[in-house]
Amino acid sequence: MDFILEPWPWYVSGPLFALVMLSLILFGKNFGMSSNLRTLCAIGGAGKVASFFKFDFKAQKWNLVVVLGAVIGGYIGSHFLQNQPDIAISASTIEALQQMGFQDPGASILPPELFSLDAISQPKTLMMLIIGGFLVGFGTRYAGGCTSGHAISGLSNLQIPSLVAVIGFFIGGLLMTHFILPLLF
Repeated sequence: MDFILEPWPWYVSGPLFALVMLSLILFGKNFGMSSNLRTLCAIGGAGKVASFFKFDFKAQKWNLVVVLGAVIGGYIGSHFLQNQPDIAISASTIEALQQMGFQDPGASILPPELFSLDAISQPKTLMMLIIGGFLVGFGTRYAGGCTSGHAISGLSNLQIPSLVAVIGFFIGGLLMTHFILPLLF
């Protein structure tokens, strides 16, 4: 028997998310995922190799709960919230993706042409993932945080650097989507 949950509507999840953000502000904490990698490296002993990882990681244990929640939420979402129809995208986007070699654009959030085991084993896809991962990691450190940290926590704290970073994230995404991705496929 398949057990399918319905996604929470915006009027439930939105206020709950706002409540979490308000509580983080009240407790003087910032939300973000990239800082957890630094915490995990410090726990693993990376402070012996680089001074960047020498800090009181025990003060960041609360943020590792966020990572655990993201992993559990991802599992629940991928196994129990899969009843949604095809993703609604424009006809011109479908046509452009089909010209790039995508078989069924909009049928899944993660297209198998990029995210299947077969695709990852292809040198071109593997290089795109490695270079993209490096650029995201570099950009995260250069911007002083990741998209979730700036867009969610930074903007809710009305931080101008976060607004600048989010605008940069969107510009980068648009450039990638409209200019670089078509050259790769």
